[in-house]
Amino acid sequence: MNSPDLRAQLNSLPTEAFRAEFAEIDRLPTLELARLMNGEDSGVPAAVAAQLPRIAAAVDAVAERMARGGRLVYAGAGTAGRLGVLDASECPPTFNTAPDQVVGLIAGGPEAMVTSVEGAEDSRELAETDLAALALTPADTVIGVSASGRTPYAVGAVEYARSRGALTVGLACNPGSALAAAAEHGIEVVVGPELLTGSTRLKAGTAQKLVLNMISTITMIRLGKTYGNLMVDVRASNEKLRARSRRIVALATGAADDEIEAALAAADGEVKNAILVLLAGVDGPTAARLLEESGGHLRAALAAASR
Repeated sequence: MNSPDLRAQLNSLPTEAFRAEFAEIDRLPTLELARLMNGEDSGVPAAVAAQLPRIAAAVDAVAERMARGGRLVYAGAGTAGRLGVLDASECPPTFNTAPDQVVGLIAGGPEAMVTSVEGAEDSRELAETDLAALALTPADTVIGVSASGRTPYAVGAVEYARSRGALTVGLACNPGSALAAAAEHGIEVVVGPELLTGSTRLKAGTAQKLVLNMISTITMIRLGKTYGNLMVDVRASNEKLRARSRRIVALATGAADDEIEAALAAADGEVKNAILVLLAGVDGPTAARLLEESGGHLRAALAAASR
């Protein structure tokens, strides 16, 4: 696409619109600027709320596939790509997912997390190459993320994934986007023009973070990775998380500290198993078997233990 065509296309996008009322914000006092930004950000949750039915439908479709062993893959460029990588990287410690179960792809590869990789976002072919390396199956889901909704890397990722039979979701911040149109589930969180013209790391980035939080968190709830609002699949990989593990077991069971330590030892440190040991009065191996038979759902395992 030549630059005049691209410029015309960008001029038509709400996220790129120039707001004349902000033309002299550099002359405002710092506190007034902070109030202005805070006021702009306050509208983002409402924009997300308008898309909740679409988000919920996408989550149900993602969870159904992940329950069959599928993977969740985010694909984006720039800020959108970084947000996908961030969400993916937080799933293993939070939900004890395997490293390849939730994957974040960013145009240009890991280097692009901290620096700009010229031309990467403009390449559909690069998206195809990145996804081909994952050997997609129909059980997998690919979520293309792009504020503009036109980024070739994100659109190309969704189109390639769909051709391989994978579930596809397109998350954009402009209406009528090519990305949403290319996906089975289109989510367009329309946040409007940015305080700084075209700086979509602001409201658009906040909206994308909120939606990705919802998709991964609610999907994991559907997969039995929580018990109520407790992260019972948390991976205790450091001292803070080990302390959190003990606290989660205490909140779920009301057991004394010595009982919690004994249950965690019997469960090889697995929080969900330790809770089952305490609430169902079973040993570690039995807890592990009940959870395996229930697909990792603690409530179902507790029900099975009481029969």
